Amino acid sequence: MVGPYAGGPPAAALLVEVPSLEKFGTDEVLRALFVGLVLTAHVVWGVLAWPVRRIGGRRIDGHKLTLADAASIAVVNAFIVLGPTFVKLGQLMASSSGVFPKPLADACLRCLDEVPPFPAAEARALIEADLGAPVSALFREFDDTPLSAASVAQVHACTLPDGRRAIIKVQRPGIRRRMRTDLSTAYLGARILERAFEFFRIANATAIIRDLNQATACELNSALEANRQMLLRENMWAFGDNALVTAPEVYWDYCGPRVICMERLSGVPLDQFDKLADAGHDTTLLIRSGVKAWLESITMHGPFHGDVHAGNLWVLDEGRIALLDFGIVGELPEVWRQILRDMFYATAIDGNFATVAQGIRGLGFATGAEATDAEVGAQLQLVLAPVLAGDLAKLKLSELIMSLIEVGRMWGIASPEELVLFGKQLGYFERYATVLAPDWVIGTDLYLFRNIFPEAVERRAAELGVTLPA
Repeated sequence: MVGPYAGGPPAAALLVEVPSLEKFGTDEVLRALFVGLVLTAHVVWGVLAWPVRRIGGRRIDGHKLTLADAASIAVVNAFIVLGPTFVKLGQLMASSSGVFPKPLADACLRCLDEVPPFPAAEARALIEADLGAPVSALFREFDDTPLSAASVAQVHACTLPDGRRAIIKVQRPGIRRRMRTDLSTAYLGARILERAFEFFRIANATAIIRDLNQATACELNSALEANRQMLLRENMWAFGDNALVTAPEVYWDYCGPRVICMERLSGVPLDQFDKLADAGHDTTLLIRSGVKAWLESITMHGPFHGDVHAGNLWVLDEGRIALLDFGIVGELPEVWRQILRDMFYATAIDGNFATVAQGIRGLGFATGAEATDAEVGAQLQLVLAPVLAGDLAKLKLSELIMSLIEVGRMWGIASPEELVLFGKQLGYFERYATVLAPDWVIGTDLYLFRNIFPEAVERRAAELGVTLPA
């Protein structure tokens, strides 16, 4: 007994329909009124209650609760009441602390893990509708208590008829219609706010909603997500190594338009540092191996995991590192992938950033200003100087990525959104490395680039007398 995607999804199932944000009918009007009432009620109550909570000793990160803290907490409370779309918006704010006020970005961290589950009966009904059979016939065992719940879907443990331990990721019922209505409502609100307040114009609120609409359309396509997971998993081992890195195998026979069934892995999130230390894992080698496979995905294969927070990066009981949840995947244009390869070559091999400047120039940047190659190089050096100052071994790649983005802005050319996404993920890895591998420097670790620049790495390793892991 198999579902509609047995053997893999048809090509039509991988197409993404991005709904228009311009639609604004009765549903959107009613929803806008409800959203406005909920937000207003929560913020007013949060502000009115602030003096009492402050007098009562309420503290945030060691300091007394400020009015901005109280209002931000109230906004997040409203987001959770309003449901998945607004939780998703909160997650975006939490991961963009440089764009939004710090009290709001910090309060939105709750959106990463405080999402209530939906009833198991609804999950069962959706699975049965997608796979065409009762849950009792599909699985030997099915756990009604979800392992986790997120803004778009929740995960249940199950056992396949042949005894394999699995999990099934089930979209929230009615999530597509609700998110389309909410995003259209949020888009109208963003347009109004941009006209009324300079902050929202600077933050480009409408662009944020458009990006969220595009990302949500992809995330709601379960076939696309499962297919990406399969491809990225296969790419990990394309060079015959990366044995310490994995991702769950997709079980296509039990996948459908709104459900993804996959191998169940056991372990702990990468930020549970005490547990990792107690288990005796070589955390330095694990994070090096994970970053190596991830860098190969973007520079050599194309698609890369775009959400490597600790909840999606686990150290397994058996000792491997696993990438989970492929709802957000990025892919850079080849021209930018080449620039990244040139940049990595400079950081790890020869220290010469002239090639990076030439790559930037090759994209057409600064052509309108009639700048010479030397002038382009000087401007690039000016932007990169704060990052490159001092010991090259202390170079932070995520800061270098953000500096490259600033180069594009300097010349009025928008860098691909995926470059920003890539820079954020490097930031995650660097934060983990601070605890798990404090003496490790990402930018100069030859091991990371062994498959990207095989001959140069072999030559450089021999020069330095460095032995790379197998």
